[in-house]
Amino acid sequence: MRSNHIAISTLINAPAQKVWDAIADWESQGKWMLQTKVILKTEISEGVGVKIEAFTGPLHRLYPRIKSPGLVDLMEITHWDPPHRCDVIHYGKILKGSGTFEVIALDSSHSTFHWSEEVIAPWPLFMLAKPFLWVGVKISLARFARLLE
Repeated sequence: MRSNHIAISTLINAPAQKVWDAIADWESQGKWMLQTKVILKTEISEGVGVKIEAFTGPLHRLYPRIKSPGLVDLMEITHWDPPHRCDVIHYGKILKGSGTFEVIALDSSHSTFHWSEEVIAPWPLFMLAKPFLWVGVKISLARFARLLE
């Protein structure tokens, strides 16, 4: 297994704090992440130590009541610097690695959102999945930007 990198950035016509607040509202991420439901697994919702479970699959709206094909992504926040940066570690059975969300204010009403992941997976599997992952994240970030504008 080896580490594989993916990174995508998008310009958002919204102030950095508004972008951050929407990113850090974990359970509402399903509004913009393709076929994903996010569940907060800790009583606290922000800061180091917060645990999040994201399920991506065709029956995501019914998860966890109905188990269906898909990916369970277990994450824990390891770095918390609002409204600028959040780092997570992925510690699930299939998806391992780390991820970073960064929000950069360009001016009072525009921001750039950077999403990056270091995925630890068998190289052939990652290379097969990477185009779909990239397209899915790109579409999700475009939806996110439209939601905030």
